Amino acid sequence: MAKNIYTDLAAEVREMNPSLSGVTEDKHEGDGFSVSRIRIENESAAKKMEKPIGEYITLDAPELLNRPLDLFERVSKQIADEIANLMRDVEKKASVLIVGLGNRFITPDSLGPRVVEQIYVTRHILEYLPDAVEGMDLRPVSAFAPGVLGVTGVETLEVVRGIVESVKPDLIIAIDSLASRRAARISTTVQLTDTGISPGAGVGNMRKGLNKETLGIPVLAIGVPLVVFASTITQDTITLIADETGLHKDEEKLKSLAEKVISEKFGPMIVTPKDIDEIVDDMSRILADAINMAMHPMNYEDVRALIA
Repeated sequence: MAKNIYTDLAAEVREMNPSLSGVTEDKHEGDGFSVSRIRIENESAAKKMEKPIGEYITLDAPELLNRPLDLFERVSKQIADEIANLMRDVEKKASVLIVGLGNRFITPDSLGPRVVEQIYVTRHILEYLPDAVEGMDLRPVSAFAPGVLGVTGVETLEVVRGIVESVKPDLIIAIDSLASRRAARISTTVQLTDTGISPGAGVGNMRKGLNKETLGIPVLAIGVPLVVFASTITQDTITLIADETGLHKDEEKLKSLAEKVISEKFGPMIVTPKDIDEIVDDMSRILADAINMAMHPMNYEDVRALIA
């Protein structure tokens, strides 16, 4: 990864390493969005990409900034299809645990808990009131938000592992906030992967990973970029100025100087938009709708009516 550039998105790392071997990529255009599928195929590529071997799906929908509800629906449906594809080897009646990572009281880190609040949970109904849902063909789904180490004093992995041992799900879907190297991707991009996730990655606070190796079952991860590091914005600004003026001679020197100033004067500052509350509300709705459709045989209208 390029020096001093931090991102959780495999698509952005790929942009910085376009000719790297051991990585395959294909793209297609949808109705108001684009989808990129990247597969990291070997350990050498994984090391250079700083991402585990696996599949990474990135959906970009720039017009989400304008909040068109019809695009919300199309994006949710596409994400539901991508989730279903990542679950292609999971049995139809397999139990799924939805884990909302993050701090509910810090807005740009609250995506996971807010998604969990809108999940249609069914495990308890199928176990204790099966007659109430007879003929509905529902999957057993449970959901919870484990909180963060700074609030609970307990590692997220320890909490999730305890739930897994008790509930015994067949699959976990973890949701978390991410960091991007471009402010324009905040609220307009969704990444899905079959490699699991490290809680706190989006704010540079790496915790022990939630993945098949640590939990013993497959872990899908869904994330939305909600923050950008100030140093990244500064470096991109310098690049844009150099491109506009043609003065590339001192570009790298200025980037190093800007990084030094920010590091010494402000520390690892993280930036998020002023309308972050609205953004998190929108993206949590989009993801929850997608997960509910992927888990159960429901269309978009049924899902919206269910959780409205």
